Amino acid sequence: MVVLRRTLIVVVAVIAAFILTIIAVLAKNVWDSNSFQSNLAAFYATPEEFSDAPGTLIRLEPLGVDVPDAKAYRLLYVTENQQGEPVVAGGMAFIPDTKPDTPRPVVAYIAGTTGQGDACAPSRAPDPISGVMKFLPEAIAQGWAVVAPDEYGVGTEGTQLYLIKDQEVRDTVNSIRALQSIPGASAGDDFAVYGFSQGGHTALWTGHLSEQFAPELNLVGVAAVAPAADLTAIIDRHWNSVVGWGIGADVSRGWSAAYPDLPLDYLLTDAARDNYERIANACVYGSFVEGTIRHKIFGQDFFAENPVDNPLWAQALKDQTPPPYPATLPVMLVQGTADEIVLAGPNANLQELWCAAGSTMNALWLGGVNHIDVAGMSGPSVAGWIADRFAGLSAPNTCSVPPPRSLITER
Repeated sequence: MVVLRRTLIVVVAVIAAFILTIIAVLAKNVWDSNSFQSNLAAFYATPEEFSDAPGTLIRLEPLGVDVPDAKAYRLLYVTENQQGEPVVAGGMAFIPDTKPDTPRPVVAYIAGTTGQGDACAPSRAPDPISGVMKFLPEAIAQGWAVVAPDEYGVGTEGTQLYLIKDQEVRDTVNSIRALQSIPGASAGDDFAVYGFSQGGHTALWTGHLSEQFAPELNLVGVAAVAPAADLTAIIDRHWNSVVGWGIGADVSRGWSAAYPDLPLDYLLTDAARDNYERIANACVYGSFVEGTIRHKIFGQDFFAENPVDNPLWAQALKDQTPPPYPATLPVMLVQGTADEIVLAGPNANLQELWCAAGSTMNALWLGGVNHIDVAGMSGPSVAGWIADRFAGLSAPNTCSVPPPRSLITER
């Protein structure tokens, strides 16, 4: 009994030390972030009066980082909310120093889940280009203009409609319009979209809806890396896991705004109901840390029930899951077989479903690669694929090669 008691004391002490260390690290990050963010607040503030024309550039300033052979900007622009009302969103733009003879092609890069607080916006990060640096040098070398929108409600006034297709695509095409009005950008109407994780969901829906929201733009191809595409499968696999904490708060906050009649409270545990607003306004690293502690140490789940089992949620998830493309719009799918967040199995199903429907798909499977690493590793391959789309070359189709089911590990 004495040995057992001592062992328990040691275990409790180790757990307590771990939690205190995490709290101390997070507290320091918050302190540092608050000081940094206060200096940016005025730039992202919604003006009292502004144009209601979608894509209008409101503010522009240097991003404050060095991008070789290019100018890097922070921008604030006009987009629209779900009701079609003018609102503002932020983002980044990168313009090569070279002078083009013809209008530049444009790439819209859409980041993965960041969280919904002001400090979570990629353009408001102390190192704003870290997520795109495996792609940006090649894009600049090719002479492309690149825009990276934060999405409405992330870093600006409003609520991010997380994984809601119409809002994602509005923000994407309006950021391209804003980019086109930057002095010296010389940006044309031909564009490609490249998205990672949640941004992959945005990219896939841009293929369907960009013509509706910006008919003057010409989409040449869609690259989706570890895309959060099959939302039903993602929620079904993760509703009672750590990942449920990582994305559950964003889904709960954003979808309750997008679908006011969607039932929510009884689907959440007490811990989630009391904390999801706060967690959503934190950034994704903090939400996963808190979720890990709650799930692994205290045995708490985010969802009390699987939302997939609720008919209203099931229909909403289906509505927000992108269907296959026609053969005329090429798509590149990149997926790591060891992805523990956007699991590889559902995207293997997506490849088979879209190929069977006649989509022109170039699937790149990276064996043993997880969710974080696939973002960086995909950059050079995606850049090469996009370059061929801008050049007007025939798009490769790998539908004759099935996904590597034997290599896929799901947790």
